[in-house]
Amino acid sequence: MIKISTRSTRDVLIHAALIACLLLALFLAFFFVYLPWSTHHGEAITVPKLTGMTTEELENFLEARDLRYEVSDCTFVAGIQPLTVVSQYPRQGAKVKEGRKVYITITTATAPQVRMPKLTDLSYRSAEVTLRNYGLVIGNITYKDDLAENAVLAQLYQGKKISPGTLIAKGSTVDIVVGNGLGNTELDVPPLTGKTLDEAQLIIKGSDLNVGVIIYESSPGATPGTVIRQRPEAGQGDKIRVGDVIDIWVAGQPEPSSEGGTTENGETPPPQQ
Repeated sequence: MIKISTRSTRDVLIHAALIACLLLALFLAFFFVYLPWSTHHGEAITVPKLTGMTTEELENFLEARDLRYEVSDCTFVAGIQPLTVVSQYPRQGAKVKEGRKVYITITTATAPQVRMPKLTDLSYRSAEVTLRNYGLVIGNITYKDDLAENAVLAQLYQGKKISPGTLIAKGSTVDIVVGNGLGNTELDVPPLTGKTLDEAQLIIKGSDLNVGVIIYESSPGATPGTVIRQRPEAGQGDKIRVGDVIDIWVAGQPEPSSEGGTTENGETPPPQQ
């Protein structure tokens, strides 16, 4: 056994220096040999894309790449298969060590329930926004004869009317029935010939109809400002629906404010007959 003399101060210093060197060697070996070996220092793995994969597919996929995963959150996304990865951390392309855990967010197996909003009497656009805010999807749009143009008349789920407040799975599709601006009531075409323009317009609007094109043309013998022709014509047995349009021809020239030679709605009249 080797003995180191400690009889003199010089021997003590040599002894202390040897101990210090040994400790330094152990320190350097720990940080520059053992730790890199145990932690695979310098070895990196590129994180693959996991979004779009199911948890069933992840097991073997990550195991083959010396990675693991842990579900950090669950959420619902309409139209995406349950238990599908929608986000991940670290992100795709990041460099990590072997055995690193990737945290993922997956879609829930069952959709949460929401209360069906009231869509009736809303415009089509407002109904679409309301459904989106509730996490629902607008489905088929059916148009029905009604004076309320583009207004929602009914809301349907799986082919049946659904009342506001009814619980429905988030992401469900809701169909709507929308008015087309035309009534389904049929009327006789009102006679307008011989009426003044103002009288004709009152009759049209009073019948829940709409004034169409107003055309001014020369008509010898007719009182200026009176209706000399209309389309569709009256007295021929034709029917017209509420909300339909009637075009009228007026004798004479338009008022000065209407820019002579044009119709009241800006159209050029046909050649005089």
